Amino acid sequence: MTDQKIVPLHSFAPVQRLSGAARVALIAPSSPLISATDLEHAIENVHQFGWTPVVGDHVLVRDGYLAGTDTQRLDDLNRALRDDTVDAIWCLRGGYGVTRILDGIAYDAVRRHPKPIIGYSDITALHAAVGRECEIVTYHGPTARSTITPFSRNSFERALVFGEDPCGTSHSARTIRAGTARGRVMGGNLALVAALVGTRYALDLRQAILVLEDVNEPIYRIDRMLRQLWMSGALVNLAALAFGQCTASDEDIPAAEASSSSPPERRRTLDDVLREVADSFNIPCVAGLPIGHVDDQWTLPLGSLATLDADTLTLTIDS
Repeated sequence: MTDQKIVPLHSFAPVQRLSGAARVALIAPSSPLISATDLEHAIENVHQFGWTPVVGDHVLVRDGYLAGTDTQRLDDLNRALRDDTVDAIWCLRGGYGVTRILDGIAYDAVRRHPKPIIGYSDITALHAAVGRECEIVTYHGPTARSTITPFSRNSFERALVFGEDPCGTSHSARTIRAGTARGRVMGGNLALVAALVGTRYALDLRQAILVLEDVNEPIYRIDRMLRQLWMSGALVNLAALAFGQCTASDEDIPAAEASSSSPPERRRTLDDVLREVADSFNIPCVAGLPIGHVDDQWTLPLGSLATLDADTLTLTIDS
């Protein structure tokens, strides 16, 4: 593996905070909503913050497993990016579909008028592309149709309204490898981070605190995706690894049939897989942070500088 040049540590450009008069675009760039009730819930979430919802024209369209055609989904996104009266873009849900429209995004509009882009899961691809093309902060946080718990609301408001550290200490997390590191927060959904390897939108993880989460993935597939990042060279000069929630299936590759005299099979765990990565790259690592497909989640300003203390299970975002 060839060493990558270490680049100067810097954060991405910040975006505007959201005031009580904010106009927030609701778009569906990935999978379709389950029903119109999802949209009603999202609109109510926007109102709960005192903001005005601006609903994309095609958010209730379905095209199989997509929320409308690529053209329709891209149109809603680009209209919101180009509209100077829109203060933020809040994605309604994840699923699949963002990678299909990355080449058509109006990055010139993002650079001209940076605004918060919010969401997680498949929206990781949008975060990665905007970060790569424009180097502005975006927000890995609840989707607009999510249930916003008091925990999530507190972190969400600290990140988007007050410009404060939205994270902190997670007493339910666990130390995989001790140590402290400082770097730029990058990442999101592991499947999407891995899928972007080899593309122009792949994450630059040099001196980064890589934050990952996933859902419905058995451990061997988590292992495979991390190995893909490893073998691509993406993890060279990584500062730290922080895994959120892995709400995963217990499915495993079936072992060969053993005789009754054989000792019980030891199942490999997520911690085993993460520890291999952390030990190989000599970096601190934690797991179980409140990030991912869970109701109580932190809102992460991707591209911001932060410090991870794996001993105290604390992620501190520069404010």
